[in-house]
Amino acid sequence: MGRRRRLGIKEVCPGSIRAWAQAIVHNNTVQFRDLVYQYYESHGRVLPWRLTWDPYHIFVSEVMLQQTPVERVLVKYEPFIRLFPDFATLAASPLDAVLRAWQGLGYNRRALSLKKAAVIVMDEFSGSLPASTAALATLPGIGPATAASIAAFAFNAPVLFIETNIRTVFIHFFFEGREKVRDREILPLVAETLDRCDPRGWYYALMDYGTMLKKEGQKAHRKGAGYRKQTPFQGSDRQVRGAILRLLVEGGGLSEAALVEILGAPGEKVRANLSDLAREGFVRESEEGYTIA
Repeated sequence: MGRRRRLGIKEVCPGSIRAWAQAIVHNNTVQFRDLVYQYYESHGRVLPWRLTWDPYHIFVSEVMLQQTPVERVLVKYEPFIRLFPDFATLAASPLDAVLRAWQGLGYNRRALSLKKAAVIVMDEFSGSLPASTAALATLPGIGPATAASIAAFAFNAPVLFIETNIRTVFIHFFFEGREKVRDREILPLVAETLDRCDPRGWYYALMDYGTMLKKEGQKAHRKGAGYRKQTPFQGSDRQVRGAILRLLVEGGGLSEAALVEILGAPGEKVRANLSDLAREGFVRESEEGYTIA
């Protein structure tokens, strides 16, 4: 990768970010794109959700990829699609079946949001995923960045978004020596370099280049102003929530006392998480104990 060349400057003057971005990329846009595309043509990843234009399949993949490594998603994506091949099937399926298929991906709230989104797509959009980022962002669990990524990958829309690998690429090339780089500084560069003829392919190429940089040991993404080190999983509420849901998906009908005994967790922690899970619509309490809602 000796042909790589940094393309930026070290400081940005407040109030002139767009002018700065235009000046920086004026003579370098073609070179920058060529470098990224050349790497992608030789080393781009072949991923199942990149081989389809089905909006539902891409929607599922983008939700799965939130905060989850590609390697883990690869194991679960195709089995999930086989079980729930479209919005109609997912919307009509019981929550425990969806959670069972989701096991291993973590952040189970995404599975609940995915099912709720399927119901909304069926009820409010006649079963077809909306193409606009504004409409996509109204769906449960879909923020502005995910809405834009879905629009780009499902509809080849020339929208702007940043995720960790894209952030890595732009910080690496344009912000050498900087710390706490804000996304509002990066977005004008994303806009100026966007391949508007093929935004889907360009974003895939950027992501794969960012993945390569990380594998080489680059830590540019940690220089983003929003970077936060993930809190430990062991002993966390995330771990307890996941364990409760796993037990209820497998068998159900477990009392709070039984869950405390099986999990070996403090009673107050189990009780608090059960209360949260019930409020969010994951579980319900009956005479048989707690079950998936």
